[in-house]
Amino acid sequence: MRIINIHSTGKNQMIDISTQIQNLVPEGMKDAVCHIFCLHTTAALTINENADPDVKSDILAILDEMVPAVHGMFKHSEGNSAAHIKSSLIGVSLAIPIVSGKLSLGKWQGIYFCEFDGPRNRQVHVQFVAELK
Repeated sequence: MRIINIHSTGKNQMIDISTQIQNLVPEGMKDAVCHIFCLHTTAALTINENADPDVKSDILAILDEMVPAVHGMFKHSEGNSAAHIKSSLIGVSLAIPIVSGKLSLGKWQGIYFCEFDGPRNRQVHVQFVAELK
């Protein structure tokens, strides 16, 4: 297992971690699965377009509309219930095939760490499971 340390700089943010994940693929690994797991309840992981930065802005804006952080709306005393809900909606794990040593992502796809309660220091665990032959 490997660990990626992430430092978010905003309250709500989508950080492209695709290159960091690809760089962790062990040398010589051909076909496998890369499992990525977020260790936090106010953050998430997703795969989405990485060509147009407006997509990230649109996703964050719609999530804010769906789950507004309205003071007094939630019972949770820390005041970050909206972040917890967004994390549950998006999800905290991904499984990505590795083919010939490369993450099998589409042309426009990137792997994003989604921060919903930043800025914070975060960790993502990455594990590779090779095919048995």
